[in-house]
Amino acid sequence: MINLLTADVYNKIAAGEVVDRPYSVVKELVENAVDAGATEISVEIEEGGKKRIRVTDNGSGMEKSDLPLAYASHATSKLKVADDLFAIRTLGFRGEAIASVAAVSKMEIVSRTAEGEAYSLRSEGGVLGEVLPAAGAKGTVVTVDDLFFNVPARLKFLKSDAQEEGDIAGVMARFLLSHPEISFTYLANRKIKYRSFGDGLPAALAAVYGAGILNDCIEIDAEKHGIRIHGFLGNRNFFKPNRTWQSLFVNGRYVVNQTVGAAVTNAYASYLMKRQYPFYVLFLDVPPEIVDVNVHPNKADVRFADNQIIYGCVYSVVSAVLDGNSRALEYLVNQPKPAAAEVQEEVKPAPAPVFTATPKPSAPPQQQQQTMSYEAAKKEVKFDVSIPKGNEPRFFDEPPVRMEVRSPASEAPLGNAAEDAFAENQRFLREQAVKAKQERVEPDTLTYKGELFRTYLIYEAGDCAYLIDQHAAHERILYDRLREKWENRSVVSQSMLAPFLLTVNGQEFAFLERNFPVLREIGFEIDAFGDDAVKVSAVPVELMGIDLNKFFGEVLASMETLRAIKLADILKDKLATAACKAAVKGGELLSEQEARALIRETGGDLGLKCPHGRPAVVKVRKSELEKLFKRIV
Repeated sequence: MINLLTADVYNKIAAGEVVDRPYSVVKELVENAVDAGATEISVEIEEGGKKRIRVTDNGSGMEKSDLPLAYASHATSKLKVADDLFAIRTLGFRGEAIASVAAVSKMEIVSRTAEGEAYSLRSEGGVLGEVLPAAGAKGTVVTVDDLFFNVPARLKFLKSDAQEEGDIAGVMARFLLSHPEISFTYLANRKIKYRSFGDGLPAALAAVYGAGILNDCIEIDAEKHGIRIHGFLGNRNFFKPNRTWQSLFVNGRYVVNQTVGAAVTNAYASYLMKRQYPFYVLFLDVPPEIVDVNVHPNKADVRFADNQIIYGCVYSVVSAVLDGNSRALEYLVNQPKPAAAEVQEEVKPAPAPVFTATPKPSAPPQQQQQTMSYEAAKKEVKFDVSIPKGNEPRFFDEPPVRMEVRSPASEAPLGNAAEDAFAENQRFLREQAVKAKQERVEPDTLTYKGELFRTYLIYEAGDCAYLIDQHAAHERILYDRLREKWENRSVVSQSMLAPFLLTVNGQEFAFLERNFPVLREIGFEIDAFGDDAVKVSAVPVELMGIDLNKFFGEVLASMETLRAIKLADILKDKLATAACKAAVKGGELLSEQEARALIRETGGDLGLKCPHGRPAVVKVRKSELEKLFKRIV
């Protein structure tokens, strides 16, 4: 039997796609305020947006008769016919957001036009009240209380207040950057987090990231094939530990797009090191007819009519600026523009994916590049684009990878099979124990025979010779000692002469704040320092002298996979580094007494490996040597 769903049911279903968390409510409401022509927008949240979200604007406002329609599904002032979808110039257009938010919250809209009176209309779980006279200035105030109060399953899966606040801060940062002509104020629990004054992109960039960011960035403004590319790029030495510092805006809309992300990342490829990501705030202004914004429930991505043209334009501009070729002078803001006759663009092989231009032979490439339209470029330029899988940007709100878990009912029956598996495991463990014993030799039975190259110690026992890498063996011994001491220690911290300050963005701050207890447990004295920094006053005594910038870079890099801090892995690496520095080095001459002491410390473990996985002991049988000398065949 097929059931026709009621409005309250299908609105809750729609809310699951359009309004999944508090940050998406903020996004939808601010987009409406921008579309209403507001020049001042204020956003206030309480308890991570779960208790209250209020967005106030000075836009055009709504008439009394429009208020009930604002709550209706698929009611919008931004579209009239289907063809309008292919020329979208507003941020919102589907008419789903207000109805979806109202269905899962207690909501009130107060609005007033320039010539009219103010009116309000409340909704509780999608059920409308009456339109009533209200007091209010020109514009609209939307208040959302008790989000998901009637959907407890959804409420249960929200993140902590700090995490939700961090993601809202990320959304607000992008609004400040995408609309630098608008004055924004963002308050969390009555405390100002961001404030801008509508005085341009550099000022908005400083409001979000601090004034110092401008010293590490290059401002660009370029036009290729009818596509304008402008904004700020981090210089060749300015990188971040994750992608939360990357912002892309297509026609004023923040998106995460694989094609553009790959183009920028590949342009930086020769300058990036492992787990580093470029910083950029990049704007693409393209004709509306060549971009489809209606491809993602949250409008978080777009589809281009021709990805190859977009990739080639972005890659060529960014790589020219980074590599400093003569064409870059045309793209840099506040730089003198060379005469057309003086421009000779360097030809630099691009890292994969490869972008190859094939212009008509009838005109010089430079002239074509300056005058060719998007449509002409589609016909005349051929691209070979293969975007590496490792370069896809991730949405900052993307959920962790889901693993399929089979229920016991779907498995084979237990019983004899389980017993057989248990017996097999026991047999395997016994074999491993025997093998381990066979891979050991009693140190006192070894005769020291000397050294090679001041690096390899030579021992003899029976018909075998043993070559020991003195550095690798000593490094492993020290590492095992440090690890055992670490695992069995009481926490001991060493105060720093001057605190270490680490500047972070809103999402990184929420991530670190959530993991403060873990960091303190291992000996870091770490606290919040304002809203965009953390202060480290002490470190574990075993890690004195570590590079804290690098350490916290590795910690924040774990945000990329949305996993908790893997401190065990990071600390293992730091302990291995400490052991490596303290171990005897290759080329350092040991006395016979020191060489014998070293072999005793190994416990005769022939399978010994350094913490990085290199073998420390090599066993050579007499028969193997005799084969080398052709004594035996």
